[in-house]
Amino acid sequence: MEGKDILNIIAIVIAPIAASVIAIWLQNRSEKRKDKMYIFKVLMTSRIYGWTPEKVNVLNIIDIVFSDDKKVRAAWKNLSDKYNVENPDQLHLKKIEQAQYKLIEAIANSLGYKNKITWEEIQNPYIPRGMVEQIENQKNMQQMYAEVIGGFNKIVNR
Repeated sequence: MEGKDILNIIAIVIAPIAASVIAIWLQNRSEKRKDKMYIFKVLMTSRIYGWTPEKVNVLNIIDIVFSDDKKVRAAWKNLSDKYNVENPDQLHLKKIEQAQYKLIEAIANSLGYKNKITWEEIQNPYIPRGMVEQIENQKNMQQMYAEVIGGFNKIVNR
């Protein structure tokens, strides 16, 4: 067997293996980007709602999906630390909101959206006026309900 034949045999064996390894690597990279994008989309869309089950789920997988991104994980840790206050006042709630936006900004940068999705855009979600009124009405109804129940409890406990 000549050297040329040996090279051909090696090429025949190695080429499909290399192609498979590269294909798997590209597929894993694509899946990871999809996961990162999903987290980003959920956090961007949930800015106006506060807590949703989907938001809690994505917050809980940040350390896994962004395991190789120190800036995102640091922003998440900062936010997580701010969440761990039992009775936050208005100033602390504002700090939480800012930390949420910083996390979104870190994720946007990680995904390659630096200077494409701006800090102003992150801080100013679109909220239709009717939705704001609906949220306010719901909050007022809950407060009235709590007052009625509180008054009823006072009467019963006399």
